[in-house]
This record gives sequence, C-alpha cells and structure tokens, in this order.
Amino acid sequence: TEAEASSLRFMREEEKLARDVYQSLFQKWNLVSFRNISASEQAHFEAVGALLTRYGISDPAANTAPGVYVDATLTALYNDLVAKAMRSAEDALAVGVMIEKQDIADLESAIHGTDKLDVKRVYTNLMNASHNHLEAFETACGLIAVAN
Repeated sequence: TEAEASSLRFMREEEKLARDVYQSLFQKWNLVSFRNISASEQAHFEAVGALLTRYGISDPAANTAPGVYVDATLTALYNDLVAKAMRSAEDALAVGVMIEKQDIADLESAIHGTDKLDVKRVYTNLMNASHNHLEAFETACGLIAVAN
C-alpha cells in the first residue's frame, strides 16, 4: 500500500540518519561504540533498501550525501543531533540513546502498519538490533558517569 511504501521510505532515511550521525561521532570522539553501531546501521540501511527494490519503491536515499535527506524534518534533526553531540562524548552517547529510542518507537509503529511478512521480519530484526544499540549506549553513558 502507499502507507507501507511511505513507511519503508521513511525507515530507509531514518537508518541513514543513524548511520550518518554515528559515523560523524566516531570521527569526532573515536569511541568504538560509534564505529561498531554505524556499521550495523549500514546493514539496516541495506536491508530496508533491499525491500524498496523488491517492491519497486523509489529510494529517497539514493546518491545522497551524509546529513542530506528528502524528509526535511530528518535533515533538521540530523543537524540538531550532531550539534548537540559535538559538545562532549557524554552528549554524543546521549544522542545515541535518543536515536535508538526513537528508532524503536518508529519501528514498532511500522510493524503494526504492514501485513507483509518479509517487511515485518526486517522491521523486527532492526528493532531487536536497536534494543542492543540502546543498551550499548546506555552502558557507555554509565561508564563515563562513573569515570567522572
């Protein structure tokens, strides 16, 4: 349906946003969490891309630079998150927590918005990974707090 196609396009850009932010933060803070999770986000990005291809849906993220999205709200969010995350490593990890919580909420909604089993499976796998990412960022935040 058009709603399912819209959801897939949004999830493609949301996975791109997470990857783009985490790559930027790894370059700034050199924290292994950002390197590892950005690689995972790349796999998520590709998984949603495969669904777009399978269903013949246009790809909003085709040939776009980091931080550039068709969805203007995501472009603004990217800019806001990166600006906040550049203040300190602790703020960067907090941004990771924020991204993963939003991603989980959006995936839960997307799962309920489709009857396609392959799409549900991909979304569920992405949501499970986002829970792991969230735990990793929250653990890293706790370690920094203890160190300070």
